[in-house]
Amino acid sequence: MARGPALRWTGGMTATVSRTLVLAGTGKTGRRVVSGLAARGFPVRVGSRRADPPFDWQDDTTWEPALRGVDAAYVAFYPDAAFPGAAGTVGAFANLAVACGVRRLVLLADRGAAEAERCEQAVRDAGAEWTVVRAGFITQNFSEAFLAELVRAGVVALPVGDVGEPFTDAEDIADVAVAALTGDGHAGRIHDVTGPRLLTFADAVGEIAAAARREVRYLPVTPERFVAALTGRGVPAEYATQLAGLLAEVFDGRRAEVTDTVERVLGRPPRDFADYAREAAATGVWDAPPGPPAEPYA
Repeated sequence: MARGPALRWTGGMTATVSRTLVLAGTGKTGRRVVSGLAARGFPVRVGSRRADPPFDWQDDTTWEPALRGVDAAYVAFYPDAAFPGAAGTVGAFANLAVACGVRRLVLLADRGAAEAERCEQAVRDAGAEWTVVRAGFITQNFSEAFLAELVRAGVVALPVGDVGEPFTDAEDIADVAVAALTGDGHAGRIHDVTGPRLLTFADAVGEIAAAARREVRYLPVTPERFVAALTGRGVPAEYATQLAGLLAEVFDGRRAEVTDTVERVLGRPPRDFADYAREAAATGVWDAPPGPPAEPYA
């Protein structure tokens, strides 16, 4: 991996970083942050359970080795900063990071989620220079997470009704995070990242169907049916219940607005959902499986 100039902070946010730890470094936003930093010549340490040294949010004995020699960290909590108990773990990590010499923390947080806001406060309290990157529903959930299976099955069923969401592309989130990790003027800022327009889930699935040139429909379901479906597929009941609770919390209209953050921070417009859908469809990720369509929550 290319090495960039290993500069140090001299006060404020005016210097670059000698090494950055990217947590969830193989995930949707994390791997894009890794690529963005490497492309700019910044040394990166990937934070994941399979890395060397490994990092595991559930095993705090892995934290300190991953933090050695690190000046900045992209803090993406797994499974999600909005899940119950996340703030305590994120706060403990942030405090340890500062004790290990980390000077800059960039937190990925969920727009409108109470536990994510507690994570934000925990990072602010740790004593490092901080930036929060808030994001809503990540567009790539349709192609890089369990929703891809539902798209291929022809029915995307979620416990979300007719509410607008500014679906946010992982590329935009990562680019804003890289800017905050490497540039000036981001200390103490909350970057609320959104896509360029509001869509309902039915709208989004309709655009996916058009791009994939096949029938895919959206089906709103009750939280109970959603949880039963996930547990029936082997998802732990606690995770399924927490995910259903998070969807109920944030999809009540509180996130139904767009911001100019991407344009302001990056000098370009955010990526539109239709462009994402066309590019994802071209990879074949949504090609229908052989046989008749299956009801995913039957």
